[in-house]
Amino acid sequence: MTGLLDDLLGGLALGAVYALVALGFVVIFKASGVLNFAHGSLLLLGGYLTAVLHDDIGFAGALAAGVLVTALLAGGIDRLLLRRGDPDPHTAHVQTIVTIGVDMVLLTDLSRRIGGDLLPLGDPWGDAVTRVGPVTVADSRLAAIAVSAVAIAVVFGLFRYTRWGLSLRAAGEDLEAAALMGVRLSRVRTLAWCLAGALAALAAVFLAAFPAPGLERTTGQIALKAFPAAVLGGMTSPAGALAGSLLIGLTEALVAGHQSELSLLGEGFGDVAPYAVMVLVLLVRPTGLFGAKGAARV
Repeated sequence: MTGLLDDLLGGLALGAVYALVALGFVVIFKASGVLNFAHGSLLLLGGYLTAVLHDDIGFAGALAAGVLVTALLAGGIDRLLLRRGDPDPHTAHVQTIVTIGVDMVLLTDLSRRIGGDLLPLGDPWGDAVTRVGPVTVADSRLAAIAVSAVAIAVVFGLFRYTRWGLSLRAAGEDLEAAALMGVRLSRVRTLAWCLAGALAALAAVFLAAFPAPGLERTTGQIALKAFPAAVLGGMTSPAGALAGSLLIGLTEALVAGHQSELSLLGEGFGDVAPYAVMVLVLLVRPTGLFGAKGAARV
């Protein structure tokens, strides 16, 4: 029972971090129809900046700098590389392909800088653990749950109570109709990219924290496990991204904790479990858990 509780708590922490990344995928897709395949390299950039700056300006300052720079770079990628002038929803597939090139450039440079090192981020939790009932849990996991919950609540508040959030929801329903109604899609999507970059940088801290050994050049690839979470929820649903992330996080933790019982599926099944869950859910609900069926005139 203790092992199961440990797996559940670890899965909850992992799912909360995945939710930060999945929300980034969703807000960009809602605002522009673009699938941002550079999200993993943006996450790695935020973690790298935190790692190299924390000795000079402290963890809090380094994290703030990492979040700010990553947000600005994400907004700059959208503004300077993906489009010029008014956004055109009909070129979203082309812009998606461009993000693959951006990812390759960023990842190549960051991999060169990191090399084979494991970079500590200087987080205040270190390898400390806390006893929660019968379970011993790393403080970094408790921090991941608490910080992610606050960040997700702020994001949902932005969606629900701000003018930008209203514009984003309108764009998610119909980009062309939103533009005709006076929504400034250019501003909406740039802010969406900035928000996604900030959330990715924040997630990097917890993906590299204990029990992980530190930030490495492959850390950004972990972000791709959040992509199935966004797809599971329906790419335009923030609530779906949250639910999908928790499902993916719990699945991954439970599979890893019971690997011996699942040996017939292969030793590396935990790495592909998120994608297996995605496929199974989409077979039943092709639009995702919270996706709505679109109406079509025939």
